[in-house]
Amino acid sequence: MSTAAGDAARDRLAGVPAAAGSELLEHAALVAKMLRESEPEIVAELSSMMTGIDQLDTDPKLVELLEASVHGNVSTIIHVLANDIPIEHLQPATAAVEYALRLAQRDVPSNSLVRAYHLGQNNVMHRCYRLVEELDLDAEASMALTRHISDVVFGYIDWITLYVFEAYEDERRRWLGVEGNVQSAAIHTFLDSLDADDRDFESETGYRLDRRHLALIVWSADDDPRELGVLTRGARDLAVQIGGGGDPIVTAIDRSTVWAWIPLGIRGGDENLAQASVPPGVRVAWGLPASGARGFRRTHEQARAAYSVATTPGSSAGQVVGFGDRGVAVVSLLARELDSTRAWVHEVLGGLAEDTPNAAMLRETLSVYFATKESHLHTAERLNLHRNTVKYRVGKALAEVPRDRDRLDLALALKVCEFLGPTVLDR
Repeated sequence: MSTAAGDAARDRLAGVPAAAGSELLEHAALVAKMLRESEPEIVAELSSMMTGIDQLDTDPKLVELLEASVHGNVSTIIHVLANDIPIEHLQPATAAVEYALRLAQRDVPSNSLVRAYHLGQNNVMHRCYRLVEELDLDAEASMALTRHISDVVFGYIDWITLYVFEAYEDERRRWLGVEGNVQSAAIHTFLDSLDADDRDFESETGYRLDRRHLALIVWSADDDPRELGVLTRGARDLAVQIGGGGDPIVTAIDRSTVWAWIPLGIRGGDENLAQASVPPGVRVAWGLPASGARGFRRTHEQARAAYSVATTPGSSAGQVVGFGDRGVAVVSLLARELDSTRAWVHEVLGGLAEDTPNAAMLRETLSVYFATKESHLHTAERLNLHRNTVKYRVGKALAEVPRDRDRLDLALALKVCEFLGPTVLDR
């Protein structure tokens, strides 16, 4: 943040009282303590509300970063109230700034970010009003405490929004200045509008639409961040290995994610991805081959669906995951409504939906059993177990689920657990 912006933030906070009476501060600390006790609930509620704001990206990785940003901001507000910390002594939460940068890189409008902060402010203040009432103070003390909390929360939100908005604008200018921004804009316009002109797209990007395409999303693994250049080179290398019928089109979405489309030759196809070499620390999600302008959009939609499964917190998806992989297409749909999916999984699997090592072992055995057309022998071979062990485990697993459950429901619920893991399990 520039010095000018920092000075502006401080000037705007000049009207906030620098000090308050000791009794008032004690009451504010009590409110902060009560907020701290319900902090996880507050963060979850605010995060859920903010992901519903129009145009905020629902990419699972960004949702996770949003939650970290919300947690950082809520925790800071609580600390300020509890310890009477001057606003000018604060540093912004790293996740809050990083989230703003990612939105700028993805061309999400800044007004969505600002609106999220103001909705969050309103939610926190309503909680504070209720907590002040619970203290059962006299009218004068209650009003003074309410004014103090309002000043603190407003002052913080005013400061942090100014900070992240400037960070957003700086990053947006920088990102638009990088090579390839015209191509990136053309891709986004074409994907977002069914009325976009095919010839304009081809003219601006140099990529022909009258052929088969295979879309990829390439990103860095959480435990091994990659530079953007590594991801771009990885996408181009995959195009060669898969058997492309020309140069791919590749565009950066943020510092850790690129989208790519590979034009397929006669022998090219998604089946070649199984043998493709992917650099360590890099992950790939892919769609199915599709033709023409409509296919260009559809294969990308499928790649994003596979990506959503792979990046759901707790997912067991491998380094490379495809829309055509067994169960991915359906699980990607169920992942959009996690609360409903979690409830359904528990209804179908009963005791097998527990997040325990024993339940995980039984789920794996039963899932392989269904995948091998209920063959004890083939299940034993795949899991390297004795056939009698498989029979025992399958019997024990089926005893845990509600009676007369449809085999298809069971198999699908097991696949959901395999991909989404703790997100849908009973902790």
